[in-house]
Amino acid sequence: MLLPSTFSEPVRLAVIGGTGISALEAEGLTAVARLNIETPYGTPSSPLIILKTPQDTPIAFLSRHGHHHELTPTEVPNRANIAALRSIGVRSIIAFSAVGSLQERIRPRDFVIPSQIIDRTKGIRASTFFEGGLVGHVGFADPFDAGLAKVVFDVGSDGVLNGEGVKMHKDGLLICMEGPQFSTRAESNLYRSWGGDVINMSALPEAKLAKEAEMAYVMVCMSTDYDCWKTDEAAVTVETVMGNMHANGANAKHLAAAILKELAKEEHKDLVSAKHLEGSSKWACCTAPVGRSAEAVKRMEFMLPGYFS
Repeated sequence: MLLPSTFSEPVRLAVIGGTGISALEAEGLTAVARLNIETPYGTPSSPLIILKTPQDTPIAFLSRHGHHHELTPTEVPNRANIAALRSIGVRSIIAFSAVGSLQERIRPRDFVIPSQIIDRTKGIRASTFFEGGLVGHVGFADPFDAGLAKVVFDVGSDGVLNGEGVKMHKDGLLICMEGPQFSTRAESNLYRSWGGDVINMSALPEAKLAKEAEMAYVMVCMSTDYDCWKTDEAAVTVETVMGNMHANGANAKHLAAAILKELAKEEHKDLVSAKHLEGSSKWACCTAPVGRSAEAVKRMEFMLPGYFS
């Protein structure tokens, strides 16, 4: 079906799909537009698909790795993704990601809501909007939004997840590595010694950029394997990951539909609009107005109009 290429209503909530979730086909969602947005940071990973919930709430869906999973974690144009979402009004993001489990209690096919990250990327991913003549230092002590995480965890703990023994865990410590190769056994055991719960390749710089764009952000981690630390099992392979990811897919779509239904309620309006984050990037800017690069200001105006001009 050919969808309209424009959409006039503000969209406050977005879902970013990860490995195994290149489209959002949750119950009751109807696609109403397909937006191709060009940002000052390039083209997003995929067009933004605008869907309506049964409550008539518009949401945006973006496929992180491209519709055919053609982008490695390092190649994902994170700045373009976040800028495009913010430009259409998005203030809250529910991001899904396949992860490896670093703890026995988190079994393959379990879901985890992390509260902290340790950065093990290599510094080769563009991780800030503040550059080129505009300096800002945005707080990142709490990388995931606590209010949004509570709603997601509560929804996921309320019988939404199907499968024998499948659990929803909260307050996880997420290790974000570069990839695209998986960890060595030594690395996997090091991360376990740090208290790591799960590991992926996609949380950063996505979470950092969302914070700079004043967007509430939470990640739903879907366990697909035990990484490679568990020596009584075969080391992780793509076949293992994709097999469990396929099984996780139905749960992810059930969960997404339930989360969107809950967040559509009036009581969550301020949370979804991220009122608690308004102005945080504006006041994080350290560059005096006279020293601000016109080009840097213009790029930021795409997302945060009126903040730095």
